[in-house]
Amino acid sequence: MKITEVREMSIADLRDRIAIEKNNLDTMKLNHAVSPLEDTSKFKKTRQDIARMITILAEKEKEQNQ
Repeated sequence: MKITEVREMSIADLRDRIAIEKNNLDTMKLNHAVSPLEDTSKFKKTRQDIARMITILAEKEKEQNQ
């Protein structure tokens, strides 16, 4: 997910998307434990997307509180 897409999302959408992505990451980890994934770089990409969304969410919440 690109940063421009994340910045366009509302706070509620960001929270929902973070929860979905965390759930997807947990599912990927579980599936990987059962049968190894071919492309393990998806773990890193998903973690980075989650971190990016959390950062933007914090920025938006800070702006809203001021």
